[in-house]
Amino acid sequence: MMRIALLVAVAMLAGCATQERLTTVDTRNESVGHQRLHAEGKGGSGQVQAYTLGATEGYRMPQLYAAPDPQIGDRDPRTELAPTTICLHVVIDAEGAVERSLALVDRSECAAGAASENAPLLQAAQEAVAMWKYSPAAVCHFAPGKVPSDRGDCQGAERVEPVPVSLLYAFTFEIVKGQHVVRTQGR
Repeated sequence: MMRIALLVAVAMLAGCATQERLTTVDTRNESVGHQRLHAEGKGGSGQVQAYTLGATEGYRMPQLYAAPDPQIGDRDPRTELAPTTICLHVVIDAEGAVERSLALVDRSECAAGAASENAPLLQAAQEAVAMWKYSPAAVCHFAPGKVPSDRGDCQGAERVEPVPVSLLYAFTFEIVKGQHVVRTQGR
């Protein structure tokens, strides 16, 4: 079964801003960081500002449970295609549904997504992720003195606050023996 490789998971926690100044944050890095989205429009998407978990808070990453693979079909007439990586910045709402996906082309390994001949690959990737479903990400609020050693598990939390997040994914397409495939890179 074809699977999509998780390139980078960057968690952006959403909710009302607690700081006055909003700053745009480049989330395209190799580390996982917590960022709070300024609530603006559907699902809380908008500008990003730094957010640090409090001493009694934890963070649970979203868990992907339904992920159909991209289907190219007849939309790409090519008969040959070397491995070509298309990257997406995927915004997941607080209910675990994909709110939107954007082409990510500012990294060298993702630059193929900007080429017009790869538009069918980008479209297939975006159509597939639009159907993905997640158990939502959440901020776990624990009682003082009751914070577990694994703050990524909300078990035992007084309150669990589902939040929207943004994740980065890479899809490597190629044609093998005349068939479009997405190369497996682990998950």
